[in-house]
Amino acid sequence: MTDSSPTAGQQTRSMTIPLVAFAAGAAVAVLIGVFGRAHDPTLDGTTTLGFHTVIQMKVVVTTVIGVLVVLQLLGALVLYGKLPITAPPWLGKAHRASGATALVLAVFVAYHCLWALGLEYGHLADGEKVGARTVIHGVLGCSVFGAAVVKVAAVRAKRAPGWFLPVAGGLLFTLFVAVVLTSAVWYYANYGLPDSHGY
Repeated sequence: MTDSSPTAGQQTRSMTIPLVAFAAGAAVAVLIGVFGRAHDPTLDGTTTLGFHTVIQMKVVVTTVIGVLVVLQLLGALVLYGKLPITAPPWLGKAHRASGATALVLAVFVAYHCLWALGLEYGHLADGEKVGARTVIHGVLGCSVFGAAVVKVAAVRAKRAPGWFLPVAGGLLFTLFVAVVLTSAVWYYANYGLPDSHGY
């Protein structure tokens, strides 16, 4: 009778995929953070998309991202049979499309964050102390793109452990939610809806 149990070599190769993916994701997050620190913030090359300020534009686009991320979670739960709902045939394509849209919008917002504001901590040039929320938001924002690298690797990997994809997806979802909470939700709580008199 042939032994069909995985060999130690196969197990090692399977674990190599998530380990390499997490290392690559961490490197991407660090490189984005380094750029945010090294770059001199400027509004040149940014757009408001018709809103009064870049901040307001980012708040609105981030809100859209938040909605898409929640839809991603619900779609994944349905696709993997975690909800008592039969997945319609179009859900898989819609799930991928909404995920790609959320990521593209996140890149757009991140560009404006890093280009216009940079990764702030300590004190600003005028001596004003950078608040904890700003620092945490910046670190979380960089981490989102590291987690996105891990998620893409998890989706593409065929020989990774079964836990890799749900962990990668859960990590990306959690970071996205944290970013939305420390930006758009914080803005709405402190300034209300964006308007001509807002920040």
